Amino acid sequence: MVVDSSISSPLGPPACEKDAKALQFIEEMTRNADAVQERVLGEILSRNAETEYLRRFKLNGATDREVFKSRIPVVTYEDLQPDIQRIANGDRSAILSAHPISEFLTSSGTSAGERKLMPTIREELDRRQLLYSLLMPVMNLYVPGLDKGKGLYFLFVKSETKTPGGLLARPVLTSYYKSAHFKTRPYDPYMVYTSPDEAILCPDSYQSMYAQMLCGLYQRDQVLRLGAVFASGLLRAINFLQLHWQKLVHDIRTGTLNRKITDPAIRSCMAMARTVRPDLKLADFISSECSKENWEGIITRIWPNTKYLDVIVTGAMAQYIPTLDYYSGGLPLACTMYASSECYFGLNLNPMCKPSEVSYTIMPNMAYFEFLPVDSPSSPAGNLTTRDSPSTQLVDLVDVEIGKEYELVITTYAGLYRYRVGDILRVTGFHNSAPQFHFVRRKNVLLSIDSDKTDEAELQRAVENALELLKEHGTRVVEYTSYADTKSIPGHYVIYWELMVKDRPADQKSAPSEEVMKRCCLVMEESLNSVYRQGRSECGSIGPLEIRVVRNGTFEELMDYAISRGASINQYKVPRCVNFTPIMELLDSRVVSAHFSPALPHFTPERRRS
Repeated sequence: MVVDSSISSPLGPPACEKDAKALQFIEEMTRNADAVQERVLGEILSRNAETEYLRRFKLNGATDREVFKSRIPVVTYEDLQPDIQRIANGDRSAILSAHPISEFLTSSGTSAGERKLMPTIREELDRRQLLYSLLMPVMNLYVPGLDKGKGLYFLFVKSETKTPGGLLARPVLTSYYKSAHFKTRPYDPYMVYTSPDEAILCPDSYQSMYAQMLCGLYQRDQVLRLGAVFASGLLRAINFLQLHWQKLVHDIRTGTLNRKITDPAIRSCMAMARTVRPDLKLADFISSECSKENWEGIITRIWPNTKYLDVIVTGAMAQYIPTLDYYSGGLPLACTMYASSECYFGLNLNPMCKPSEVSYTIMPNMAYFEFLPVDSPSSPAGNLTTRDSPSTQLVDLVDVEIGKEYELVITTYAGLYRYRVGDILRVTGFHNSAPQFHFVRRKNVLLSIDSDKTDEAELQRAVENALELLKEHGTRVVEYTSYADTKSIPGHYVIYWELMVKDRPADQKSAPSEEVMKRCCLVMEESLNSVYRQGRSECGSIGPLEIRVVRNGTFEELMDYAISRGASINQYKVPRCVNFTPIMELLDSRVVSAHFSPALPHFTPERRRS
């Protein structure tokens, strides 16, 4: 179609009038980033001037940056937890926000083993929807013709609960999928999914996945892109196809829906749309492809018109890139946006770039952003600088420097003020006056398979709890390390232990029994946070934890190897997580036994009462 040239974009020729307006909005926001930031902070402070939190620090209605920065401290979740708990317990006064808290969004980050509760207000859905509306106009600049087909996206809701005060607590995407913004969204030819909403909204992950996969197979020729939120989620879908293709083929061959799909909404919508119908040719094709031993390129074999995969492959998800390449035949991997439970931040203006080159442009209208400098990347620890208090070090959005790393600090409309998100970002450039960032890592995260984030202190506690069991058998752990094994689907935690039995190196005869070691695995899993346990027990996104016992002297060899590569013998510490291939090979060559958790750890969406 012809687009009015007066609203064309410097980003490129828009696909339609609607896209042109979205791209123009991006240009306006990024050209005037500092002015937009000043306006956003003023709006947040003026509307929340009478909140208990801002009055506590004697802001006295001031809305300018300098007063704000001089009086409002930089905080972590633990600093806000007493206020958040009051809201969760039913206090409806204006504690953090002048607008009523509509629900809590549960973060994948945890505090004391439980998901963090992020307060939100109803209008935040509009803000999140706005960022979503910018994604396809950008993608259309790089991939033409996406309105001629559909997207096969594996999207899921997770369990939700209520706080003692009656507010819902649920993940941000569950909140969005259950909102009118998603369920009553207007038709957009660029945003048509193969999955019916009823399948996405089904709380049973097996039934949801089965229905979404079946719909995707029936519409295989119309699929132009595949996606999930995380790379691990898309691989889980491929693994599901490997495990259940025979059942799916049976449904396609007979035109009947598997009896295990009992959700009434799914059965009703698929019957009304006549989704499930006999198709012998399709059944034979799927059977032929899936019965082959080699699954390399299976995505493009089943869905031949796929142009790219829409998944997050930055940060911890980068470990899945080789597996995605294997199954897709090297299709482009598109990372489109940067968001969290606390706030939606920005989008990738070059979504078809290589994963290693992904940079997100921060949209200055989403929140007020500040940045806490991090030590040079060459620093071993990469710690935050400590010359001054964090409050005096913060840098405004437009003042960050290319090449430097920062921790993200946000002030939101929903009532977070100078809140440390915990994401470490590196500045890669600017689009107009808005900076672009490469996501480096989550601060302090040691292990991650899906949305779980396990830090060193938590892993240490889990090991210590398992040690109590070993003590009963006269055994102790000499040393340990870990890694996130993503070669299996789903991925799982691997813990390497070197054992001593009654002060002697453990051997096959004296080592604890298989039953004891399995119990150690389960004890460790029960000790990990609720996000991990939910991934194991409810979502199936994480496999059983594995303990690999290595022979005596292995960790001495590990130290010798590190010293041979330049480490100081005086400063050497056993790394609590490893991913360097030569070290992995050394450890695996010394394994004398391997043990897996025999059961699912306990999980309930209900939170511990405070």
